[in-house]
Amino acid sequence: MQLANTEEYCYIGHLGVVLRSCYNVLYVSRPHFLFAFQLVKLCSNMIDAGKAYIITNKQFVGGVRDLSQQCKKDEMISECLDKFGDSLQEMVNYHMILFDQAQRSVQQQLHNFVKDDVRKFKETKKQFDKVREDMEIALVKNAQAPRHKPHEVEEATGTLTITRKCFRHLALDYVLQINVLQAKKKFEVLDAMLSFMHAQYTFFQQGYSLLHELDPYMKKLATELDQLVIDSAVEKREMEHKHALIQQRDFSYDDSKVEFNVDAPNGVVMEGYLFKRASNAFKTWNRRWFSIQNSQLVYQKKLKDVLTVVVEDLRLCTVKPCEDIERRFCFEVVSPTKSCMLQADSEKLRQAWIQAVQASIASAYRESPDNCYTERLDRTASPSTSSIDSATDSRDRSAKSETILQRVQSIPGNDQCCDCGQADPRWASINLGILLCIECSGIHRSLGVHCSKVRSLTLDSWEPELLKLMCELGNATVNQIYEAQCEEMGLKKPTANSSRQDKEAWIKVKYVEKQFLKKLATGEALAENERKPRRWSAKKCQRRNSSSKAPAARRKYRHEAGSASPAAHSSAATLERKFRRDSLFCPDELDSLFSYFDTGAGAGPRSLSSDSGLGGSTDGSTDVLVFGSVVDSVTEEECEISEESSGEAEIEQEASDAEDLRELHPGLLAYKASRARNLPVMAEALAHGADVNWVNDEDENKTPLIQAVMGGSLIACEFLLQNGADVNQRDIRGRAPLHLATYLGHTGQVCLFLKRGANQHAVDDDGQDPLSIAVQAANADIVTLLRLARMNEEMREAEGPFGHAGDATYLDIFREFSHMASNNPEKLSRRSLHFSHSCR
Repeated sequence: MQLANTEEYCYIGHLGVVLRSCYNVLYVSRPHFLFAFQLVKLCSNMIDAGKAYIITNKQFVGGVRDLSQQCKKDEMISECLDKFGDSLQEMVNYHMILFDQAQRSVQQQLHNFVKDDVRKFKETKKQFDKVREDMEIALVKNAQAPRHKPHEVEEATGTLTITRKCFRHLALDYVLQINVLQAKKKFEVLDAMLSFMHAQYTFFQQGYSLLHELDPYMKKLATELDQLVIDSAVEKREMEHKHALIQQRDFSYDDSKVEFNVDAPNGVVMEGYLFKRASNAFKTWNRRWFSIQNSQLVYQKKLKDVLTVVVEDLRLCTVKPCEDIERRFCFEVVSPTKSCMLQADSEKLRQAWIQAVQASIASAYRESPDNCYTERLDRTASPSTSSIDSATDSRDRSAKSETILQRVQSIPGNDQCCDCGQADPRWASINLGILLCIECSGIHRSLGVHCSKVRSLTLDSWEPELLKLMCELGNATVNQIYEAQCEEMGLKKPTANSSRQDKEAWIKVKYVEKQFLKKLATGEALAENERKPRRWSAKKCQRRNSSSKAPAARRKYRHEAGSASPAAHSSAATLERKFRRDSLFCPDELDSLFSYFDTGAGAGPRSLSSDSGLGGSTDGSTDVLVFGSVVDSVTEEECEISEESSGEAEIEQEASDAEDLRELHPGLLAYKASRARNLPVMAEALAHGADVNWVNDEDENKTPLIQAVMGGSLIACEFLLQNGADVNQRDIRGRAPLHLATYLGHTGQVCLFLKRGANQHAVDDDGQDPLSIAVQAANADIVTLLRLARMNEEMREAEGPFGHAGDATYLDIFREFSHMASNNPEKLSRRSLHFSHSCR
């Protein structure tokens, strides 16, 4: 056989380099992916443990409140238990929010990365291994070819050449894919953990605010307890305390050095031996030399060994003692990527190490403050992530966040905080429909999710129906409700420079005590002005698809014949100009929803405005108090409106059926406004204490959510669900909102209810579930959604608690339907006339 020339040897050498590169990258990358997968499992375990903790914590809070009921005769104990029980309940709510953020930011995001990207990587590895085996076989055949058989030599040489080229290209592609996966791994981990740490920041900020508010009472209680101790037996208690302290002292250790110095010249804050628990299956403990230096926690096995970094940046970690394990003197350092369990030789050393880590964290923040909270996902300033932000998906996410921010802030009143007037608010209360600054958002979080659900405009993902909801209300509308009597009461609203205590007091009085609301108009309230019973109704608000090219409606105010004097016309023009100036929506977003005064009412005592914040109007000819009574003059072309349209707002020329004013109450007002698709009136009804699940016994036990379905408003349904509406509550016929939305062919509402956990297996009194109704109505879109949801539910049950949160195809389809229902609802309008009438 002819010997290979120099070029051949060089080629073989380059091939060996490629092989070694592949295996080296693979060897280095494999533990990272394993740890990422393990992190997903640990996050799932943490969430499960957190849910168990929340359950037991609720039971404990219930026990505290039960004890408070038994100690009513002792005012001091009863007051203490009530206050502490309420505070603990708020902490439970904060924990629930934290675990929800952990599930979304860590578990779901990293699980998708490990499940999808790494799986594709493994498939490529199989191809690579196969080609490598083929090349080895070709090499063997080439070596075995006899020199006296030129035909076999030529065939073996050709096969080797082809296989070698294929192997070279595949090896290079393999290395490239590994590098791409490495880069994506860094981005996914950093993005997930950054979101999780933001949630941690918010959690501890809320906890601090809550305990800071409770601190004066605790100090007062401590003083009273001290006085009780002094009065009972001062000298005896002091001697017992001293005796206990002496017995607790530990003289078995000689800690020669337990001090630490954050300003040490050599940069070493503290160093010494600690036991470290390994992350392997056996959880073995090894003694290592640890040190805190350059804002990092490092260790080494021997003096000459290379330092191993445990925590890259102490600013991103926390330290806590561990009392729930078998070994003593243990503490844990928790970083965004992992957790390290350490053990000191004594309690004194453990406390010293904990204090050293905490002092190093504080020192690191003082030297280089972290402004990540105000960067709004713009992490290009960080050297470690600058290459990641160049990726298309990161740019799209950042651009989308800015678009959402600009869109919501463009609504009049939303350019500043709803409660203090701080400019450029970037937080929202989604159930109230307002924008807040970061300080006021923290106060709103402390109120509890039952009062205010806070979400970031830039850090959180926004569903299209929720974004539409924010554009329907806004700070101007909500303040007209919750601050209706501020001017009359002569109260001064806090400013951006006001103290946190002033803002917190204002927010609690405004949203919890609701002292600024105007009294809701009732028959008793108008008895002095009208002897005979008055009637009321809610103006219907119809919506035009935002993609419609019909010309904008020309807004005007209705005047009843013979009731409008020249003065009234002048007042109407003034109100119209004011309404246009204070309109909730800019021309590029949405039309004005409605105005809060009806200039059609005649002058005189009978022209009464509602005592509510939004105000109604009285129609002199029909003697009806109308909530949201401004109408638009529209052409026939503009009146062709989709039932499920959630685009630009349009006001119908009709109001709901008039009701006796003596029977008006918040629940009924919310019920009527839901059918009328009038969100500001719905918001006012809830502000006055309306039960979002109020049942109308006189109308087949229907609820406001069912009325919103009947009215065809996707945004009204979203608003009610955000305020705690029961998605599975049924009417007298056994039909839940999902049944009715299917009957009416409201695809967007069906998609919304399925995302909110509606039970699609429930049957009505006719024995039909939503799927059978959709099949009978031949509504392909709804049948597709219901079957996909059912299939996804079965897959999740089969995979168990560590399975997918949702199949990718399922999530993509539902996301597409959500966008279509919000932006192009006419594409989903497939209502069956027969079914529409049958459910009314």
